[in-house]
Amino acid sequence: MISLHNASNSKTWIRNSKTWLIGVLLVAGLLVPILIQDSYLRHLFIISFVYGIVAASWDLSLGYAGIFNFAHVAFFGVGVYATGLTAKLLGIDPWVAMLFGGFAASAAAAIVALPVVRLQGVYVVLVTFAFSQLVMQLVINQSNLTGGTQGMVRVPTISLPGYNFLRDHKLGYYYVAFALLVTTTICLRWLVRSDFGLSIRALRDNDDYAVSRGIPIAWQRLKALVASAFFTGLAGGFYVIYLRVASPEVFDFSTVSLILSMVLLGGTSSIYGPLFAALFLTFISEGLASINNFAECRFMLVALAMIVVLLFFPKGLASAVPASIARNANQKRSRQPLTSSKDEALMTSTEKENEAGDASPSGVH
Repeated sequence: MISLHNASNSKTWIRNSKTWLIGVLLVAGLLVPILIQDSYLRHLFIISFVYGIVAASWDLSLGYAGIFNFAHVAFFGVGVYATGLTAKLLGIDPWVAMLFGGFAASAAAAIVALPVVRLQGVYVVLVTFAFSQLVMQLVINQSNLTGGTQGMVRVPTISLPGYNFLRDHKLGYYYVAFALLVTTTICLRWLVRSDFGLSIRALRDNDDYAVSRGIPIAWQRLKALVASAFFTGLAGGFYVIYLRVASPEVFDFSTVSLILSMVLLGGTSSIYGPLFAALFLTFISEGLASINNFAECRFMLVALAMIVVLLFFPKGLASAVPASIARNANQKRSRQPLTSSKDEALMTSTEKENEAGDASPSGVH
């Protein structure tokens, strides 16, 4: 029987490896704009951070809560237009307008949650998709406010005393986007590890048993939708402040499919997986767009890559990282001599006999 001490050491080693990996990635994220001076590459990082926030927030409701919510991109659009309208028409400071975008998206999530929290399966998909189309039509029809199909332009951007975000080659925007990404990730990880996170996972896995244990299904699903929508709306607010343009294209099915691909490719119920998938897909799609004869078929290639990944890793790329770390831990443990329980008992008794011999009087014959 293998000692439990080695298993405990391997778990500690895996935990420490994850901590070191996260620390290295944080430092790398802070150094990227210093090492990369090209504005376009910085722009790609900023867009990938925004998509990463939206995808990771969607993972909260889709992966952890098990709600097939196709209105998630609509929450992103609500954040875009709520921030743009309050900043441009009402003259509210863009920093505050971004927060308003998050709260507006949460309010929209609360509205759509009223019929959704008690539905199951395809009915959830139909209701949430219909809500997304309803919001898009509302934006297009209110052209006197939103600009309709032409969009809304010249949205005020963020500023700091003595600093101009428009003349720093996107350096300031990068760090704001990176701060939003890190803050969102910390909040989402805290949520899924809390009692609330345990309750929504219980409802996802077996809602009848969870309800029998006293978990309110409607209330918990409502909170999951509202929480995921807040960070999504916040990302939408920064998106419109950064680009200074609000367009109904944010509601398109192409946007839905792109962000959903990030969630599935990165791995559901992981938070970290969609973040890396957002970075990967953003750079891959833009890289293929710059190559001749690949601009039109880049989305087909991305879809093909996603299918291949899901064939080998059904839970997404995030499942490959813990498996690799665990494999290395097992290899490290296999190099150590195995100690059985009988050997441990024999070693313990031998040590006790030696201690007793040392403690006996040396003058006795």
